Amino acid sequence: MTNERRGALYVAGAALLWSTGGLGIKAVDAAPLVVAGWRSAIAAAALGIVFRPPLRGLRLLAPAACYAACLTTFVVATKWTTAANAIFLQYSGVVWVLMLSPAVVGEPLRTRDAVAAGVALVGMALFFVGRLDLGAHAGDVVALISGIFFAAIVLLVRRADDEGRLALITWGNVLTAITLLPFVATAPLPRPTSLAVLLYLGVVQIAAAYVLFLKGVHHIPAIPTAIISMLEPIANPIWVFLTIGESPTAPAMAGAAIVLSAITWHTLSERPPRDGPR
Repeated sequence: MTNERRGALYVAGAALLWSTGGLGIKAVDAAPLVVAGWRSAIAAAALGIVFRPPLRGLRLLAPAACYAACLTTFVVATKWTTAANAIFLQYSGVVWVLMLSPAVVGEPLRTRDAVAAGVALVGMALFFVGRLDLGAHAGDVVALISGIFFAAIVLLVRRADDEGRLALITWGNVLTAITLLPFVATAPLPRPTSLAVLLYLGVVQIAAAYVLFLKGVHHIPAIPTAIISMLEPIANPIWVFLTIGESPTAPAMAGAAIVLSAITWHTLSERPPRDGPR
């Protein structure tokens, strides 16, 4: 197996673990900032115990803050809107990865990148059609903001070395937990079932998934990483629908289909390198 294929499998495995987050967040009976705080505290403990990543000073602060913001806004969006809307709109970050890769990581923006990004933006607009619930629309807006931070993480992680990537993820969870500590400290202790779900979210859905993700990004560029990660928004709403029956609106489903079609076309239209058979 080539390093590229191994990297793709690692990222795909991470995406499938991430996809269980919507169900877990919905299942915890607590406010979104409390859920985010508990989840990151548990994830930080798991990553810190296993890997003991170094503290890299102020240069780590901005990437860690982006990651903390991504974690927090996604939990808030999942609580405020449907799991499908939250995850698909967060993955609008793929568009930002396509657009910013040339400047940030030196990967060229091609015509098909721009076409895929434009079509995906049209699909995202459909998530805001057909509802008058301002609360749900607020959740959609938070999910879009989460997508910006998601793109920043993909690009910043790609630029870092292996040790720096692990430090970014670990200290990002530490920063999230510290920032949200006032909300966690003043909230009631989670019930045993909710605590079990939070343990799963921290140890498996965050810590284990990011171990796989960081192994994967070592071998594949930023744009394929973002595209393979689209397995998460495919699986996330399926778990939620099968367990609690929450389904997205028809326009949102149409928008999701357009976004996924754009990303799939972008992936399949990739021309293999002309360097002969491997």
